[in-house]
Amino acid sequence: MRYLIFLFLLISVSAKAQIPTHCGYDFTSYFVLNVHESGKTEAVHGLKVSVINALGMEIINSKNEFSWVDAEKPMLFTSNYKVDDNGKKITPESVVSKERWYFPFAKDNYLLSIKSTFPADEYSVKIEDIDGDLNGGNFKTQIVKLAPYNMYVLCSSKAREVQFGPKANRPIDVVLEKR
Repeated sequence: MRYLIFLFLLISVSAKAQIPTHCGYDFTSYFVLNVHESGKTEAVHGLKVSVINALGMEIINSKNEFSWVDAEKPMLFTSNYKVDDNGKKITPESVVSKERWYFPFAKDNYLLSIKSTFPADEYSVKIEDIDGDLNGGNFKTQIVKLAPYNMYVLCSSKAREVQFGPKANRPIDVVLEKR
């Protein structure tokens, strides 16, 4: 009887070890941009931030080739935002007792959801201050080359495995210049 119980426990532990665990960000990564003015630490909001190819053309997410969201749309970054205890976006009129960032890893930055297989080294990011927007077109357009180590990998321990070179899961620092 003891052998039967031991065999049952061994099989159940072995079966449990074979079931892979998943997290909500499997197969998804993020680019995070810390866009600020020279000499300042606060983020500059109201910019158009897009992924471009070598010809300077915006990339379209055709058939969800690059991201699981926003199919058939340009690859545009959005600003992270704060939410209340119920996960609802906080507006200027909101009265809340506790607030937090929707994407805690991104803080007050721009972010873009991409597939983990995104070929980062083939693309760049274009940061534009469009006339008439929040900043009135005061900043020069910047183009920043992407690299695979710029991707936030949220479900893997690979970020901790890097011993040499740039560390993973750090925002891309973009310093804007006035026109």
